[in-house]
Amino acid sequence: MHEDYPDAINNLSAGHAYDMSSNIFTALPFIFFEEKPDDGHEYIQMLGRLNNQRTYRFIRRDYIVETPNFSKYKVIIAGANGSGAIGETLSTPLIGTPLIGTPLIGTPLIGTTESFISIGSFETEEEAKYCEKYVKTKFARTLLGILKVTQVITPGKWKYVPLQDFTNNSDIDWSKSVAEIDKQLYTKYGLSQEEIDFIEEKVKAME
Repeated sequence: MHEDYPDAINNLSAGHAYDMSSNIFTALPFIFFEEKPDDGHEYIQMLGRLNNQRTYRFIRRDYIVETPNFSKYKVIIAGANGSGAIGETLSTPLIGTPLIGTPLIGTPLIGTTESFISIGSFETEEEAKYCEKYVKTKFARTLLGILKVTQVITPGKWKYVPLQDFTNNSDIDWSKSVAEIDKQLYTKYGLSQEEIDFIEEKVKAME
């Protein structure tokens, strides 16, 4: 990209020449398009923010640095959410949706700017949907809240959230409702009734 647009560096912050920063759509509008160009190049979509709205833009695939899960299914959530209160819901990156509270399934060849973070790297959409359910559980969000004391959600904030198997070999039945999955997780990790009561009382439900 910098070879094709050598002046682009002037629109970017020092040390961030190759980052998909939160303001990249406005910083480099000449490489992002609402409609897919028909110019012989391969294009992919990026999810980002523009005028404080979540939106997609097309960019040439050879202009991006692909993340390990770029070609896989994943769960996408906002990189900043709420106030840091324990058990708060996770806001949605869905566009044109009046209800807030649902993470998004990211399909293969969909990337994001730094306004969002992605979770997992799955071969199937089903695994991603099961991961989405896990992220919605009161159990997972309570453990996320141990380190998430501000709006910002970074990978390190998930340190105390246990990894799970989302395949058919899992010891959790992910086909159940989020509330039923929570009950399975309470049993799996041996939570006391006092701990369960605390979570059920303090943590907001997500469906």
